[in-house]
Amino acid sequence: MAAPRQGPRWGVVTCWILWLGLTACLQDGDGAGRTGERDRGACGCSNNRASGGEAAAQKYSLEASASQQLEQEPGAMPSKNEDSKMVLIPAGIFTMGTDEPAIQQDGEWPARRVHVDSFYMDRYEVSNAEFEKFVNATGYLTEAEKFGDSFVFEGMLSEQVKSGIQQAVAAAPWWMPVKGANWRHPEGPDSDISNRIDHPVLHVSWNDAVAFCTWAGKRLPTEAEWEYSCRGGLENRLFPWGNKLHPRGQHYANIWQGEFPMSNTEEDGYKGTAPVTAFPPNGYGLYNMVGNSWEWTSDWWAVNHSADETYNPKGPSTGTDKVKKGGSYMCHKSYCYRYRCAARSQNTPDSSASNLGFRCAADTLLDN
Repeated sequence: MAAPRQGPRWGVVTCWILWLGLTACLQDGDGAGRTGERDRGACGCSNNRASGGEAAAQKYSLEASASQQLEQEPGAMPSKNEDSKMVLIPAGIFTMGTDEPAIQQDGEWPARRVHVDSFYMDRYEVSNAEFEKFVNATGYLTEAEKFGDSFVFEGMLSEQVKSGIQQAVAAAPWWMPVKGANWRHPEGPDSDISNRIDHPVLHVSWNDAVAFCTWAGKRLPTEAEWEYSCRGGLENRLFPWGNKLHPRGQHYANIWQGEFPMSNTEEDGYKGTAPVTAFPPNGYGLYNMVGNSWEWTSDWWAVNHSADETYNPKGPSTGTDKVKKGGSYMCHKSYCYRYRCAARSQNTPDSSASNLGFRCAADTLLDN
C-alpha cells in the first residue's frame, strides 16, 4: 500500500502490513496453516511447523504424472497469433477454487463450477513501456506519486536509500516505505526503469489500473475470468502449466528461490521482476500468469463462497479491498504459496508496492 504522509493513512498501512506478516506466519511450506522455525526471523512467529514443505506439490505431482499427456510440454508454444497483444479466451465452464486450500484464511475454497463467457485477455502483464504511453498521452499521476511514497521490498533497496528510512513494520520488516518510490523509480529516487522497460509496471494501485484500462478501451478481468485464463484450459491443476513446479527441471515462473527473505538464489534467472515475455506461455498463450507481479482484478474481496454453480460471477457488490491474483517474484512456498491459480490475496484500492501490477481484459477487441 502507498505510505502517505498523513498519520491516519499510515495507520491503515501499518494494519495492512501487520496482516501480511501474520498471514505469512499462518502458513507453512505446503500451505497447511502451520508455522515454524524458518518463519520466526521473518515475522516473529513462535509456533512450531512440521517439516516437509513440498508435501502438497509432491502429492499433486504424482497425480500429474499419471496424466502427463494433459500437461503442457516445456517451451511449447500455443497455436495462437503471437502478434496479437490480446488473446480470445473461449467461453467455457471450469472449476474455480479448490477443495484442498493451501491458505484457508484466503477463501480459496470451496471448489465450484463456474461458467464464463468468451472475452479477451492481455497476453502479457502491462509493461513499463505501455504504461509510459498512457502517462505521456494523459499526464496521469499515480497514487504513489501523489502520496509521495510507496512500499518496496528491502532486498531491492540500495544501502543509501535504506539508511534514510526511519520507520518500518516489525511484523514484516522486508517492507519499507520509500519516499519517491513509484512506477518510474521502483526502488526510490536512485532507481529508474531504463533497463526494464519491458518489465511489468509496478507501484500501480487498483485505481491506477482502472484508469489505464479505461484509457485503453479495456477493463480489469473479474476474478473468475482471471482464474479461468490462468488455468489455460487445464482442469484442477495447481499452476498454469500443470502440477509440477519445475517440469523436466525447467522454470515456468519468476518466484523466489532460496530462503525468504534472506537469500534469493535467482535460479530462475531473476532477482526482481522479469520481462513480461519471459517463460513459456500457458495453453491460452498467456505469459506470467503466476509469479513476476501480482495482478489486480475487478472483484471486491470476500472469503465466503457458495459451492453452487454460477455464471459470470463478479464478486460482492461492495467491499473495502480488491482481489489480486498470481503472486509475485517474492513468493516462496514457505512464505507466500500464492503462485497457484486458485490462490488469492487482497489490498485496498489505493495500495501500491514493488510487486504489484496488472493486465487488462476486454469484451471486444478494439482496432489499434
